[in-house]
Amino acid sequence: MFERKKTRQIHIGSVAIGGGAPISVQSMTNTKTTDTEATVQQIKALTAAGCDIVRLAVPDMAAAENLGNIIKEVKVPLVADIHFDYKLALEAIRQGISGLRLNPGNIGGEEKVRAVVQEAKAHGIPIRIGVNAGSLDKKILEKHGGVTPEGLVESALQHVRILEQQGFYDMKISLKAHDVPMTLAAYRLMSEKVDYPLHLGITEAGTPNTGIIKSAVGIGSLLAEGIGDTFRISLTGDPVVEVKVANEILKALGLKEYGPTLVACPTCGRTSIDLPAIAAQVEKKLEGIAEPIEVAVMGCVVNGPGEARGADVGIAGGKGEGLVFRKGEIVRKVPESELVTELFKEIDAILEERKKK
Repeated sequence: MFERKKTRQIHIGSVAIGGGAPISVQSMTNTKTTDTEATVQQIKALTAAGCDIVRLAVPDMAAAENLGNIIKEVKVPLVADIHFDYKLALEAIRQGISGLRLNPGNIGGEEKVRAVVQEAKAHGIPIRIGVNAGSLDKKILEKHGGVTPEGLVESALQHVRILEQQGFYDMKISLKAHDVPMTLAAYRLMSEKVDYPLHLGITEAGTPNTGIIKSAVGIGSLLAEGIGDTFRISLTGDPVVEVKVANEILKALGLKEYGPTLVACPTCGRTSIDLPAIAAQVEKKLEGIAEPIEVAVMGCVVNGPGEARGADVGIAGGKGEGLVFRKGEIVRKVPESELVTELFKEIDAILEERKKK
């Protein structure tokens, strides 16, 4: 387990962030917030996939006023994404939102900031200060000669000071860029300067093909260094994919138990079965299982069981037949056509055994 930096703890609804709490997964709806049915449906899909906190765009008053209709239909904490208009933040709080995402420097002067802070304080609503590389103030860009990690941190700290001057400390910080090395440097620098919880992300990461890689490298590196208390994977398309990827990153780092783990060898000249097709079939069937279980699909009966000894259960293919094994011990030999069926008989048996314990 990685040693995590100690940060102060805040709460978004029932979800604790920082202070040693489990790292939480976030995502954002891409429906219109004024469309209650579509938004609720997507929030429930995100929750079912393992999302802990969901953010909604609130671009206008109609969206802000509809938040209450959405909130009463879901159980997961919701965060309102606010830009420029402080009245939207006030309305979101009135509607029962669990958190705000805004930059106090762009909602219009000290008086308006004070109004939002007072209401957030009164209702126990935390604020995320979100700084993006694409929207830095011109003065900061000129000072640092363009977008730099130092500029991102300076911008975030300016917003932090605005809230601190109002006696508000219930906040977390994000510093996002699509450039992975810049994002890494910015979060490392910020982690040295404050003890506020950090929300990680590689913004505008792209489509799943490239965005998953950039996010896994960037966010995974920071988490492995003990930096980060919550995060979102930002991908173009279905946000449910973001949540699945996020949980897989946590699982790969040993930071969360999340559903099945599939172990599959890369194939070689000894492989005598259609391993890619079998592995894909097993992966698809595992999607319906929520319980953590490690499953191996190996291409060689000679070394397969031994190489996957750590797996709870697995199969290893030979010519026209294969082996079913548990923890490296062979259970039985079956025809190749029955490998997947027999594998899932063992999986079902293991899950049933666990229920009885």
